Amino acid sequence: MPRIADGTKSRARKLRHEMTEAEKRLWRHLRAHRLEGWPFRRQHPIPPYVVDFAAVDAKLIVEVDGGQHAESASDERRDTFLASQGWRVLRFWNNEVLAKTDGVLASIVAALKKPPP
Repeated sequence: MPRIADGTKSRARKLRHEMTEAEKRLWRHLRAHRLEGWPFRRQHPIPPYVVDFAAVDAKLIVEVDGGQHAESASDERRDTFLASQGWRVLRFWNNEVLAKTDGVLASIVAALKKPPP
């Protein structure tokens, strides 16, 4: 695994303290192996990026996005890079996590049950 730059580490730490309400709600369900025993990490560095949530064993990333991510070319490049590293990326909108938490969790569980590519 590549060495994680100090700037990436400090950005991840900062993001852990500045989570959105949607990220906080999802984290309550993912932390401490609460989702069917799967371990997740929050604001996890995968150089050169920091992802919202990662189930490292399943190579699954969960991103919670606000409106600034609508049709984002940089998100497409990022997802392409992460896929090239063997990761699968699930994206949910903030309002989806807040209004349909159970559905979001069901989608994550379904993805966890599929083997990594």
